[in-house]
Amino acid sequence: MITIDYQNRKPIYEQIVERVQMLILSGVMKPDTQLPSVRSLAVDLSINPNTIQKAYACLEQEGYIYPVKGKGNFVSADTDLREKQQKAFFDSMEALVRRAEALGVTRDEFLEKAALFYGEGERL
Repeated sequence: MITIDYQNRKPIYEQIVERVQMLILSGVMKPDTQLPSVRSLAVDLSINPNTIQKAYACLEQEGYIYPVKGKGNFVSADTDLREKQQKAFFDSMEALVRRAEALGVTRDEFLEKAALFYGEGERL
């Protein structure tokens, strides 16, 4: 369910945050589903419980999960999360397109590469 890439330069807690976000946004983790406890996830991933706690705090702050005192953390039923993530994605995509234009990348080149990344084109 959650895997850690120790070769990745990204901090472990950020990897956990991103993975849980994707599980929630893709519908794998349904609203009001209980997340693993901090202790059990720390044991499963062989990492410090403080790292899990930090990841859960970030997820709570961003509205992906909510705590229930004495019971644990649960997936939020916030339906706007997907729209917020898509808006952030398209905002960063706009900046990327502007940078491509500045570098002289044509629209066709850009779309061709985008198709490759989506697996529609032939891999080079």
